[in-house]
Amino acid sequence: MAERDYVSTPVSDELSLKDTIAGLSQDLKDLRAGKISPAEAHARAALAKQIWNGARIYLQAIKTIQQDAKPVNGIEKEKK
Repeated sequence: MAERDYVSTPVSDELSLKDTIAGLSQDLKDLRAGKISPAEAHARAALAKQIWNGARIYLQAIKTIQQDAKPVNGIEKEKK
């Protein structure tokens, strides 16, 4: 099993990404069983893709912001 990524875990938990994965898996089963149409399965996959893109953008933004971030105490000391 892969090592848990503690940086992205809060994001994945907040966005319920495990539920998204489970939903996609169920959609594939439903598609194979004829319960949903290929068009509906495609639409659901497109929505899931947008969720993944949003999570990726969010994580990149956090990384960009945090790399130059300073504690508030450090900012206050620089002003004096």
